[in-house]
Amino acid sequence: MTLWAGRLEGGPAEELWAFTASLHVDRRMASDDVAGSRAHVRGLQRAGLVSAEDAGALLRALDTVDGELASGAFVFTSTDEDVHTAVERRVTELAGPAGGRLHTGRSRNDQVATDLRLWTKRELAGVAHRVLALQRVLLERAAAALTEGIYLPGYTHLQRAQPVLLAHHLLAHGWALARDFDRLVDTRRRLDVSPLGAGALAGSSLPLDPVATAADLGFAAAFDNSLDAVSDRDFVAEALFDLALLGVHLSRIGEEVVLWSSAEFGFLRLDDAWATGSSMLPQKKNPDVAELARGKSGRLIGHLTAVLVTLKGLPLAYNRDLQEDKEPLFDAVEQVGLGLAALAGLLATATFDAPRMAAAADAPETAAAAVDLAEWLVAGGMPFRDAHHVVAGLVRDSSAGRGSLTELVGAHPQLGPDAAALLEPGAAVMRRTTAGGAGPGPVEEQLGNFRTRLGIDQGRLLG
Repeated sequence: MTLWAGRLEGGPAEELWAFTASLHVDRRMASDDVAGSRAHVRGLQRAGLVSAEDAGALLRALDTVDGELASGAFVFTSTDEDVHTAVERRVTELAGPAGGRLHTGRSRNDQVATDLRLWTKRELAGVAHRVLALQRVLLERAAAALTEGIYLPGYTHLQRAQPVLLAHHLLAHGWALARDFDRLVDTRRRLDVSPLGAGALAGSSLPLDPVATAADLGFAAAFDNSLDAVSDRDFVAEALFDLALLGVHLSRIGEEVVLWSSAEFGFLRLDDAWATGSSMLPQKKNPDVAELARGKSGRLIGHLTAVLVTLKGLPLAYNRDLQEDKEPLFDAVEQVGLGLAALAGLLATATFDAPRMAAAADAPETAAAAVDLAEWLVAGGMPFRDAHHVVAGLVRDSSAGRGSLTELVGAHPQLGPDAAALLEPGAAVMRRTTAGGAGPGPVEEQLGNFRTRLGIDQGRLLG
């Protein structure tokens, strides 16, 4: 029997049931539904609405249900419309007549909002832990790359621009992930509000204590407005935005892995455990993890769009449209979690080809140290715009075959052999000295800052 059958004659149409049932999606919140029900029972007992005997029977039944869910022994039936119906049905089977008191003062509206907040609070913490794990991999690879002095071309417009240390490049991704971590933690803080006690939309005439129930469930606060409590899905939209942007950052990492592992770049070799083959081409070693990290970002953006479009036209308070909030959220959390773990494994085991990277950074035709020549002239007193013009002319002449850039710089009256030394392999990257820049000194300091940040963020999750 449904929780709402008393108002209607007969059973629901088969097509209605097929269209509206949500058990296949919301059963993920089963343990959260049990937790919310336990807190509600204790609240009913404190209010004198349920006897100690009935409360004990209900709590024992909920413990049994929790155990059955954990072990996989719980049996869902074809009449379970959603996870809330399933849990209440089984509790009533176990507790007898006391089971009829479980829903006292509670609506599925505040019940589902409570369950979803509990689920999201827990799962976002799990995603944040995986973000930290990927950041640690980036930190470890960056520290090793700095020790080895590995450098590569830095790119703008996907054209070689200036050489940078590989450690600097890897840490750039690490800092982007740090912002993702911030957003996840902030979203968890804002969603840490209990809706339980708001009822269908207006609270209850029964002497319930939402503040005490919120504390019982580990929420930081209880709702301020019952209409808002049952209709608010800002936290779902926020979580989906956090996950979508995190997915975009994973996509950027994936794109670089795809490029770097190609024969055209040759900067990176994948470990066999983190690559796939081709069903037809025997020679292929494909970066499928990186490609899927890139591809799934569109799916995550779509989830955010879907929920925002669902929310934008809803009047207060609860509307059944809100049933559509869970599937996008559940899938986004799952896909991002899998992507974080997969990319961490891929990056931890990949091999960087330092000679290939250095050769690309030092290739004469790229003139990657051209800006250093201009800055050498600036240091001698020449206005930068004039210096830019001088060096650009030399690069143009070299590209036209009028001599190597080193020869042209060495023979130039305002540059000469001392300036030509800036074109020696590896020389340019050593000259980056500004804080936060790509040279050895700044990157060494950055590594320490990043390591400290990870320690702080680990504490933020544990606190």
